[in-house]
Amino acid sequence: MTEIPEHLRKRAEEARKKAEGAAAPDGGNPAEESGGDVDAAAAASGIPAHLLARSKSAKTKSSGSAAETGGGTATAVATASTGAVAAAATVAATPNITGPAGHTQRLLTVVKSGSIQDIKAKPMDKVHTWPHLLVVELGATLFITAFLTFFSIFVNAPLLRLADVNATPNPSKAPWYFLGLQELLALFHPMVAGVTIPGIGLAALALAPYIDRNPSNRPESRKFAVSVFTIFMMFWAVLSIIGSFFRGPGFQFVFPWVEGIFFDL
Repeated sequence: MTEIPEHLRKRAEEARKKAEGAAAPDGGNPAEESGGDVDAAAAASGIPAHLLARSKSAKTKSSGSAAETGGGTATAVATASTGAVAAAATVAATPNITGPAGHTQRLLTVVKSGSIQDIKAKPMDKVHTWPHLLVVELGATLFITAFLTFFSIFVNAPLLRLADVNATPNPSKAPWYFLGLQELLALFHPMVAGVTIPGIGLAALALAPYIDRNPSNRPESRKFAVSVFTIFMMFWAVLSIIGSFFRGPGFQFVFPWVEGIFFDL
């Protein structure tokens, strides 16, 4: 604990001496003589005089009440007179110490601000939508727009000839976004490929937020949700790649580096 500055200690000592001088006996009052005994005990023990006087008064009152219970009227009168004398001594011995500007507070110690103030900044896992989120979304939009523009310049996408029922193309493939489902239809029963497997995938995605209720936005804290989404995406991506590049005439499995690619971009 920090020591009291020397000038404050001297000021408190002078104020206490001044109060003791003001409370010194003038005319031989019994109450003041009792207060002198209290001051002597206070000087010897270092405890303020008014606290010693208050403690002595409380002990006198407690002993007086016990004597009144078992001793009779005379003892009660004597105890009451003793309590009155002790109370008068307490009033006389209580110092009226005032500091600058009339303040009666007393300085106990000086505490450094670092021990009672928490100045650490608490981390926050939140940012404002503007500019942090919208700038990223704007950049992603511009990148996709530029990619589609250059892709449409270098990759032709002409309209095919009119459909002819007498000349069915071989292989007959669905658009790329349905090739995963067409691949499932080639491997399983239509009920399993068209209803059961897609339904399980969609149900798992719909239930993921209710099973993994972690409020964190960090991928390492959302392992279940990230795993479900990754499995779903990889499953359909692999099926779409197989249907696009590894299926030839009659929708048979072929190797594109041997038989060629039977898919038009």
